[in-house]
Amino acid sequence: MNIRADLVVYAYPVRFLPARDGGWIITCRDLPEVVSQAEADEDRIDIAEGALQAAIEGRVLTGGAIPAPSPARRGEIEVSLPVETAAKAALYSAMQEVGISKSELAKRLNVNEKEARRLLDPKHPSKLTRVSDALAVLGRRMQVSVYTNTGEYRAPAHRKPPVASESASRTAVGSRARMKR
Repeated sequence: MNIRADLVVYAYPVRFLPARDGGWIITCRDLPEVVSQAEADEDRIDIAEGALQAAIEGRVLTGGAIPAPSPARRGEIEVSLPVETAAKAALYSAMQEVGISKSELAKRLNVNEKEARRLLDPKHPSKLTRVSDALAVLGRRMQVSVYTNTGEYRAPAHRKPPVASESASRTAVGSRARMKR
């Protein structure tokens, strides 16, 4: 998971257990609220990614702590958060670590408080450059890393192909899965 002690990769270990009636039961030991199911003909990684996203967004909305992902164990697959969700989770966690409010973040960014609130709102789209700017004023730096596809990554059919500047099979701030062997 971590390459350096100061690097957080938002990829959580997920276990897929065969369901009695077919398909998969999806769980994550780091986020106990993640319990989902994928049918046999569904992309189980995509379903797991959505469940992780919902859990992290719920914690941001309720003021809960976001745990650092633990290393995957045998039989688990690391599933990353979507890039924007991972970036907002990093900002939220950095604000908790530094101990500042949304209004203080707004002051540091020289923006109104409404804009700072939107940077943390999981339902409001934010440009990654704005989230990166907010992380910078907290002494953090967002980095996108690209890895060669490993494990069972497949681009979901319902998604548009990634834009060249945002394409990644797996990034330090999110996107898809790797199998722990």
